[in-house]
Parts: sequence; structure tokens; C-alpha cells
Amino acid sequence: MSELAPSTMARAMTWLVVVLTIILLTLGVYWYGWSTEVHRRFWADIYDRIHGPMTFRFYLQPAMAALAALADGIRDARQGHKAFFWSALWSPDAPKGRLREGLISTARVVLLGLSMDVIYQFKVLDRFYPGEALMMALLLAVIPYFIFRWFVEQAVT
Repeated sequence: MSELAPSTMARAMTWLVVVLTIILLTLGVYWYGWSTEVHRRFWADIYDRIHGPMTFRFYLQPAMAALAALADGIRDARQGHKAFFWSALWSPDAPKGRLREGLISTARVVLLGLSMDVIYQFKVLDRFYPGEALMMALLLAVIPYFIFRWFVEQAVT
């Protein structure tokens, strides 16, 4: 992301991710509910993804998150911003929009992760579990983005 305002496409993609997240969470709870059995299946399915087909996404998604975090972390260090994740959520003196920056930067990676998990689920499970798709996008894209961005900020300063 440049120092200029994000493009219209980047903002649209970010809103798409936010709306998809809300829709998928709602569908997941509506279709499958939230019980002990669902919780157990959820974690078993996530564990099975590590050893099943399409394991390349366990490398691809964090690598893409690292690329997005690299540019943003270097820019943060040059501008004197510290600890992106913590300042975005809890620092009252942080510039407005820090969390929005992270959402815009990770939108592409999240969409990639969601689409890859949907393909995986239909190919392997013959079903679609929206909550699991969101969790995989979070685990493989968003969390690595925050971690890599923090590492880059620390390394550059």
C-alpha cells in the first residue's frame, strides 16, 4: 500500500472481505449451529487440512501475507509508527485508520485463502463449512500478516 489513499479497487475488495465474513459466519451458525460436535469436527477438519491435498496453501498464503507485511512494515518504520497491531487497536494517539490499513493490505490474501478453502472443502469434504473457511483464512493470512509486519518493523528500526 502506498502513502496515497487506497485505490477504489482496494477499498471495494476490503468491503467484499468484510461482507463475506459476516455472511459466512451467519451461514455457518445457521446451517450447523454451535455444539460440542460441531466444535470437535471443526478442529479435526482443520487438523486434517495440514496432511491432505492442497497443502501448498500452507506455504502460499503466509508467503503472500509476508509480502504485504514487508512493504507495510518498512513504511511504518520509516514513518515512526510502532507495533502496528497494538497501536491499531489500543493506542489513543495512533493515527486513525491503522486497522483499516491492515484490512486493505490483507484483503487479497484473505480472498485467496477463502477461495482455496472452498475448493478444498468441495473436493475433499463434499460439503461447505463457512466457519472453517474463515478460520483457515485467519490462521494462514491475517495472523501471519500481523506477525510479519511486527518483525519487519522491529528489524528496520
